[in-house]
Amino acid sequence: MKYALITGANKSIGFEAARQLLGHSYYVFLGSRDLTRGQQAVAQLHAEGLTQVEVVQLEVTDSASVSAARQTIGQKTAVLDVLINNAGVSGALPQPAAITDVAVFKEVYDTNVFGVVQVTQAFLDLLEQSAAPRIVNVTSGLGSLTLHTDPSWKYYPVKVAAYNSSKAALNMFTITLAYELRDRPFKVNAVDPGYTATDFNHHSGPGTVPDAAARVVKAALLPADGPTGQFFSDDNAPATGISPW
Repeated sequence: MKYALITGANKSIGFEAARQLLGHSYYVFLGSRDLTRGQQAVAQLHAEGLTQVEVVQLEVTDSASVSAARQTIGQKTAVLDVLINNAGVSGALPQPAAITDVAVFKEVYDTNVFGVVQVTQAFLDLLEQSAAPRIVNVTSGLGSLTLHTDPSWKYYPVKVAAYNSSKAALNMFTITLAYELRDRPFKVNAVDPGYTATDFNHHSGPGTVPDAAARVVKAALLPADGPTGQFFSDDNAPATGISPW
């Protein structure tokens, strides 16, 4: 039995990623900030016949919640094979760099960057016990510094100061962690699920949730000779699947 933890998994891409990993015979800890919503999500999966899943209350910005989740999961398994850092926020929009209040930056970074760091560090010891540990950080194509300096890029005008920079910071954390773990069996990658129709963007994206989740799950299932320290994006790099940083 392999075990996975997904943050922000009670809906949208995180929920679908849980469903897809269950289809690969993983036992999934479905991280949810709201326990009731998490329980409802688990009930839906159980109704579909997917029973190797349970909710874990997890607010990534709350150190006590992260510690409690680590204790709960540690009582169930000594090994964690996959960590998908999916929880994220956009913050109040719009976000022009010149006038967006620093409080918005702090709110967005608290979840998108510091939350990822906190959760990853808390569960690293369980991941180290896996023969093939995988860490997937769900990022955004909007976190690419290279593409944001290219006027021909389709999303060039989408300059969202707090959100975009938080994903760029998340990308750097991914690169750094992958480097530190390079001599071990870890695969640490950032995945852009694409512009997907979810609550996150008021269902304005053209992509589907199953396709987006499949991109995330693909990185979670990388073989031993798979890449690490990469920025996967089928949306921004359809030919190669690897986005420029």
